[in-house]
Amino acid sequence: MRQKVLNGLAILTSLFGYLEWGGGNGAFLFQAELEVFGKLFSDPVSAAHPFTLVPLLGQVLLLITLFQKEPSRWLTYIGIACLALLLLMMVLVGVLGSNFKILLSTLPFLVTAVLAIREARKK
Repeated sequence: MRQKVLNGLAILTSLFGYLEWGGGNGAFLFQAELEVFGKLFSDPVSAAHPFTLVPLLGQVLLLITLFQKEPSRWLTYIGIACLALLLLMMVLVGVLGSNFKILLSTLPFLVTAVLAIREARKK
């Protein structure tokens, strides 16, 4: 049960990563994902990018573990790894750009991911 809670929290905390780009633009990942889903059906080519599709795959894999009787260790690892690609890139951007909003927005996911991996290793 604890593994399911941690996997669910990993999905939830990944949605609150914050991005900023030129011209004073910014968005949380859940806002960006809504835009990607909109484009996925109207213009799939514009939504097809590794930094959009790989984290979405990670969320889907972690979502699958929530419905399994015993959450799969490998789906947990792969799902977190897929999400971590984007969130760790955001950490890098936050550190290099001295942008603490971006950096701090990734910390809940990183803590949850470490806890989820530690829990999965116990099995």
